Amino acid sequence: MAIEVFNRYENKYLMDTSAFKNLYNRLMAHMELDAYNKDDQFYSISNLYYDTEHHSLIRTSLSKPKYREKLRVRAYGVPEEDAKVYLELKKKVFGLVNKRRTSLKLSEAYEFVRTGQAPAYREGMNRQVIKEIEYFLSRYELQPMTYLAYDRIAMFCKGNRDLRITFDTNIRSRRYDLRLEAGDYGEQLMAPGQWLMEVKAEKTIPVWLSQLLSELHMYRTSFSKYGNEYKKSIRFAHADTNGNQMINEPSIEKELILI
Repeated sequence: MAIEVFNRYENKYLMDTSAFKNLYNRLMAHMELDAYNKDDQFYSISNLYYDTEHHSLIRTSLSKPKYREKLRVRAYGVPEEDAKVYLELKKKVFGLVNKRRTSLKLSEAYEFVRTGQAPAYREGMNRQVIKEIEYFLSRYELQPMTYLAYDRIAMFCKGNRDLRITFDTNIRSRRYDLRLEAGDYGEQLMAPGQWLMEVKAEKTIPVWLSQLLSELHMYRTSFSKYGNEYKKSIRFAHADTNGNQMINEPSIEKELILI
């Protein structure tokens, strides 16, 4: 059964492809690939982030409060309407990330957020998480705001499954066609060849990893995918003569990385 409640600290690092390859090869002495990466080099994750009309959730998050929260629907690849997805409530309290999620059909997730009414319970759902999301929805009037997808390589520590490292690249986003089943496309959020690494651990990271990051001059950074997408949308949004936002739909090419 998939884990539905996470409590961990997350540290983020940005790097180019050369640094990624070097670090990846060093990590494999201690780590093993996630099951999703066994048969394919990448797996794709698509997310639909919800917010208020005036972006109050992400604006609050960007102000770096001690407590912040967000809601999203997550799928692996491009889902069909009856496909299983995850409705996730993600919170951050004094640096500790708490993620709670439940599996639903995509159509159920849409309707749950739209109406605030939980779907009829069936096996596989998490009752407690559904109650928490229901309460969250009662506090905000939410609407789909941003589509975000990326290609991921994930790994676990061989001796400690609590340590997880992910590498995300080809991060793309859009603020139109806001349905996960509409397809996997959008504007690039980072420059080509850039990678976002996240080190996720319930406690402190092991000494060997700390030493490796220091040796390779890897330094933590603050990078929120949704936060950076929001800031980019403010910088680059432009209006037509009617005051409507104009959006160009770019073609996306995935860069093949040979490790």
